[in-house]
Amino acid sequence: MLFAVIGLGRFGFKLAITLAEKGAEVIAIDIDRELVEEIKDLVSQAVCLDSTDEKALRAVGVQDVDAAVVAIGVNIEASILTTAILRRLGVGKIIARAMTKLQGQILQEVGARKVIYLEDQMGEEVARSLIAPHVREHITLGTGHSLVELVPRKAFIGRTIAEIDFRAKYGVNIIAIEKRIPRVTERGESTYEVKVNDLPSPHDRIEEGDILVVVGSNEKIEELMEKGSD
Repeated sequence: MLFAVIGLGRFGFKLAITLAEKGAEVIAIDIDRELVEEIKDLVSQAVCLDSTDEKALRAVGVQDVDAAVVAIGVNIEASILTTAILRRLGVGKIIARAMTKLQGQILQEVGARKVIYLEDQMGEEVARSLIAPHVREHITLGTGHSLVELVPRKAFIGRTIAEIDFRAKYGVNIIAIEKRIPRVTERGESTYEVKVNDLPSPHDRIEEGDILVVVGSNEKIEELMEKGSD
């Protein structure tokens, strides 16, 4: 996968190198040449340019990325203009950092699909969500273990927990299954009701639309996430 990270402050720098460590190709961009020099050996491509210059962005191939992250911090104007340019270039997935809720609203209006606030998400977590979009939530327990909410792989659909044998094959445990039950409202509108099975048995069957709550060692969780949702 190919990503662009625009803005190499503490957050953007960490995000870029984490993506690269996970095997992604990364175009790291900043207007500060010192930051570009610092990261150039850690990512696929590092470029010093003004991200509000559409021609410059096009010249380095930003229009071809799978996703772009606008990690610009204090320069709100540059953040908004860069996001708008990325949308004009046809970038399908734009994630933008915001310092305030108002800035976040504006970023969404000009093209950001998702806005992140640093008090909630840091570079490693954002990198993880880009590399493994089938993972809805990832919580590090601080004991060498993690808990994740995971969209089940296609190979799991229609099979029971016992048939898959998560503990033996993957070294993890399923501690809950979140199911979405379709229903029709009094107005005749289609919706769904969320039910959580917090004591799943070996005979419970995994169905399309389920969310698995999985716990295991960090190593085993990473292995499971890297296998993707297919």
